Amino acid sequence: MKTLFTFGFLALSMISMAQSTGLKPGAKAPDFNLKNVTGDKVSFTTFQQAKGYILVFTCNTCPVAKAYEQRIVELNDKYAPLGYPVIAINTNDPDVSAGDSFEAMVARSKEKNYRFPYLFDEGQVITTAYGARHTPTIFLVKHSNDGNVIVYTGAIDNDPDGDKSDKVNYVGQAISAVQEGKEPAITSTKAIGCSVKRKRSA
Repeated sequence: MKTLFTFGFLALSMISMAQSTGLKPGAKAPDFNLKNVTGDKVSFTTFQQAKGYILVFTCNTCPVAKAYEQRIVELNDKYAPLGYPVIAINTNDPDVSAGDSFEAMVARSKEKNYRFPYLFDEGQVITTAYGARHTPTIFLVKHSNDGNVIVYTGAIDNDPDGDKSDKVNYVGQAISAVQEGKEPAITSTKAIGCSVKRKRSA
C-alpha cells in the first residue's frame, strides 16, 4: 500500500494540468533562431512558404511527451504539406534532466525518425518567452500580414492515454478553421504533461 501511495504521489507530482500556457491566442509569436539536431539554425523564416506553424514544446524524457511522439510525427506528415510544419523545441535544462541533452535529442530524433526540426533551447529563453510550463504544449501560429500570431494553445487533443473513441483533435480543428479564414472554435485548452525542468534559483 505504501508503495502504491508513493507511486501515486510521484505521478501526481510529475503530471499536472497547466493553469496557464503563457502567451495567449491573439498574441504575437516571438521569433527564435535555435540549433536543430542537424546542427543548422532554424527560425520561422526557415519555412518561406509556410502559412503557419505547429510549435511544440516537448522533451525526450516526459512519459506524456513520449506518448504523443507518434501523434506529433503524424501532425507534421499531414499538415506540413498544407503549409503548417511542426517545429519542436526541447524545454528542459540538460543539467537538471540529463536525458534532454543535445546529444540525447539527436539520438531521439534519429530513433523516432523525426521529419521536422527538433530544437535545443539553450538557457530556456524561448520556453520562457512563450511561457510553456508543461510537455507537450502546442502553440499554433498563423502567418499573416500582421506577422506571426498565435491562434491556439494547449493540448494536441483530449486523449493523453490514446484510448478514447471520441477523441477531439484540437490542433486539427484549429488548422481547418484557419484555412477557412475563421477563428478556431476552441482557442485554448489545458496542456497535460510533465513540468518543465529548470535549475533551482539560488
